[in-house]
Amino acid sequence: MTEFCVSLQAQNIPTMDLMNEEYADLLEAHGIRPTGNRIVIVKTLAQKRSPLSLRELEETIETIDKSNLSRTLSLFRQRDLVHAIEGSEGIMLFELCRSKEGHDSDNDEHVHFFCTRCHRTFCLTETPVPEVALPEGYRAEAVNCLVKGVCKDCAQRQNTSTGQRPS
Repeated sequence: MTEFCVSLQAQNIPTMDLMNEEYADLLEAHGIRPTGNRIVIVKTLAQKRSPLSLRELEETIETIDKSNLSRTLSLFRQRDLVHAIEGSEGIMLFELCRSKEGHDSDNDEHVHFFCTRCHRTFCLTETPVPEVALPEGYRAEAVNCLVKGVCKDCAQRQNTSTGQRPS
């Protein structure tokens, strides 16, 4: 099953279509030494506009092996350049952080929606992760919010095929 995140281009969410020098600057801003492989990986994540699984990165970047990709993604996560989202069936998806407050924290948490019909994962960037009240003594370090259901396109196709009007 191919799993990917649709960035809702209709919302005009900008991609990070930068030159290699700007990707190098982005890496340096996160305390990461820019290398050829790291620039290729961050550029791929930025241009895809969506989270990708390790397998999808491997298929997209054929010149970098799985272990190098994995080590680089781990470094990117440590430096808050990338965050991981647990997709359906436990598959980890990696997404470039689009934090607006500096580079020392990942405040780019948003809801993701997995369509059970078409198996696509959508970034709902305008939908914040709901606050969770934890019992005393517990401290959250990260929240992953994945909503499962039927996406707008699949619902519309279903309504069209059954003659129903969309709600």
